Amino acid sequence: MSNVSESLAANGSTAALQIIGHFNLSLSGTWGATVTVERSWNQTDWFAVDTFTGNYEGVGFDAEEVFYRATVSGYASGTVVIRISDNRNFSAQDVFVQ
Repeated sequence: MSNVSESLAANGSTAALQIIGHFNLSLSGTWGATVTVERSWNQTDWFAVDTFTGNYEGVGFDAEEVFYRATVSGYASGTVVIRISDNRNFSAQDVFVQ
């Protein structure tokens, strides 16, 4: 599983992660800012996918092989811990399945 894990305490962007299929997004910490998840085909042109102003844990899916990153803007305080991970090699054995 590939991932990007960064702690940002200012405006800025994480490194990009190439994703296809399911992926995880985790935003944690004590922070005041806006985090925008962005997607790109070429790592030059970025498009907003979703925006968060608080901690978040979730799963997404992208059918195309593209790049994702998170960008912090409107930074006011604290540190936001951002983790994006690609589940490209996911199999049913990786989770509890009944």
